Amino acid sequence: MIKKKSFVLKLIGLFLLAIFGLVFWGLMVITKMAKELPNPEQFVNRQISQSTKIYDRTGQILLYEIHGEEKRTTISFEEIPEYAKQATLAIEDQEFYRHSAFDWRAIIRAFVVNIIKGRVVQGGSTITQQLARNAFLSPERTYTRKIKELILAHWIEQRYSKDQILNLYLNQIPYGTNAYGIEAASQTFFSKPANDLTLSEAAVLAALVKAPSYYSPWGIHQDELEQRKNYVLEQMFKLGFIDEQQKQLAQNTKPKFSNQSIGSIKAPHLVMMVYDYLSGKYGEDVVEKGGLRVITTLDWPLQELAEKTVKEGAERNTQLYQGKNAALVAQDPKTGQVLALVGSKDYFDVENEGNFNVAVQGLRQPGSALKPFAYLTAFQKGYSPEAVVFDLPTEFSSYNNICPLTNINFNDDNPLCFHPENFDGRFRGPVNLRTGLAQSINVPSVKVLYLAGLADTLKTVQAFGLTTLTNPSRYGLSLVLGGGEVKLIEMVGAYSVFSQEGIKHHQSLILEVKDSQGRILEKYLDQATQVVEPQYAKIINNILSDIEARSGLFQNSLNLTVFPDREAALKTGTTNDYKDAWAIGYTPTLVVGVWTGNNNNKPMQKQAGSILAAVPIWHAFMSKALENQPAEFFNKPEAAPQNKPILWGEYISNGEAHDILYYVDKNNPLGPQPLNPESNSQFWNWELPVKAWWQQQLPG
Repeated sequence: MIKKKSFVLKLIGLFLLAIFGLVFWGLMVITKMAKELPNPEQFVNRQISQSTKIYDRTGQILLYEIHGEEKRTTISFEEIPEYAKQATLAIEDQEFYRHSAFDWRAIIRAFVVNIIKGRVVQGGSTITQQLARNAFLSPERTYTRKIKELILAHWIEQRYSKDQILNLYLNQIPYGTNAYGIEAASQTFFSKPANDLTLSEAAVLAALVKAPSYYSPWGIHQDELEQRKNYVLEQMFKLGFIDEQQKQLAQNTKPKFSNQSIGSIKAPHLVMMVYDYLSGKYGEDVVEKGGLRVITTLDWPLQELAEKTVKEGAERNTQLYQGKNAALVAQDPKTGQVLALVGSKDYFDVENEGNFNVAVQGLRQPGSALKPFAYLTAFQKGYSPEAVVFDLPTEFSSYNNICPLTNINFNDDNPLCFHPENFDGRFRGPVNLRTGLAQSINVPSVKVLYLAGLADTLKTVQAFGLTTLTNPSRYGLSLVLGGGEVKLIEMVGAYSVFSQEGIKHHQSLILEVKDSQGRILEKYLDQATQVVEPQYAKIINNILSDIEARSGLFQNSLNLTVFPDREAALKTGTTNDYKDAWAIGYTPTLVVGVWTGNNNNKPMQKQAGSILAAVPIWHAFMSKALENQPAEFFNKPEAAPQNKPILWGEYISNGEAHDILYYVDKNNPLGPQPLNPESNSQFWNWELPVKAWWQQQLPG
């Protein structure tokens, strides 16, 4: 018993000795760190940050330098408006005047989160800690830096009053766009001294502090900035800094930002996308101070051409059609690399939301530009380009309901039925699928979507890279008429899959990122996936590059679709209300998409469709861009013999004309003829107009 007790005492002793050793070691480490730390009284001798530089693909053209030179004007505590102080406290450190250097609850909470995540993702820092970090420490997120931060924060609290610390903080912190301190920020973003800031503007500056590049008013997260500004105001109200009326007025006020504040920048929409990506991956501090060297995929001569053609095209459309904006994306389909990107006519025209990146942020209806995906899905199921459907006035039932069987007075009040018209107001009778797609005829295309299946067509669309069409109940058979919203940059990526015969290359904006020591942090790596068999993409290429087949659509503008000694495929799209006009065309070496319209979704003038508003911009860019591209041609699809007359163009049987549902089971077009075609919910809606048309064709 005595031996056992002695053994236990020895274990306890060893345990206490180990604890003592760890504590002693920890104190030694902390003491060593403390000796290496700067004197917090010497704020002028803080660490020099290195700017991040963003280049074009050659590494020679500097597009933008992030925080290459700090803009800072120090002002007194009395010159900083109370709104600005209160907004900062409300969002950054509500207990600032009540706690010491640290907030232990926040630190413990952050520690738990970091343990769960397996890395440092949350800091729980007070204003004093942030001041210490921004003034003296490196941007790395490590526990060592956190300990140094706590030591410095403690020293600062020992030497300065709370008001002095808050004043140092507001004169020290980065607000983005090279602006350090609230005076420089106020001048940069609002062209006024900080003393003149409104409540709404003060809330914006407080909102920026958390992530200056992410929330930049010239970036792609302007909506998030507005939401965070309103959250700041809500917190100010809860703390009693402002009343309800002040809160409501400030939340309903959208500040006007200076249109020259961003400084020298080339390709601003693309640069802001890269900036946002880097900040999300490496953190704000690293991007702002870490001296990264970033090589983008941007082809500067093509970018200059894109900006010129968009500007000139938008100005022309403004005069002719009241379409004041345009966007363009060019991509190398063989690599997925974005070569040029213009998000609006003028990035710096903030008054007209020029900094809004329509190419990436805009959700716009694509009109007929979605039709190729339905046709491709139909070809996958066994339909052929020679298969015939009828372009006649037709009532479509969207959800397997029975629509009125009339060909003259259509029911406009039934939301489950619709009768599309063609862009030229006429109907052509029997049309093969090649003509239906090449000339973008609406009724045949809606029929093709039904034959292909909405669900399967959406699977095709998503496999090609379109991420926004996720609600089939919204679109029904109107999908091929532009019933959903898409992004221009994703449409360009999707069309590149056609160009590469079914191979999808991951879209990329960056070729290489190096740190300040020249170490490679990331490098472009082609990520390619075969998403559809080559034969079906070849069929689409063959149709969309068929000059004769599309001549009936383009007519007098056909010359804008043709390039000497080149093959180019082209698809256009226009919404019924003329809010959006598209032109997306490609060769085997280049894909270019153009959108035209208005940022506020105001319709252009009637008849300002894609051929008049978008195709001229597309042609102006493409004709110059192709001069430096190799001349490649599309591979022809293999001939596929069909076992049914309707699939090679014969629609008459026993002296009568029938629509395609008479001859095929929509889900198995190569299988036997259906015994009871009337069981298909669309059958009579399609068949009766054909019967009426056939009677008109019979002699006397």
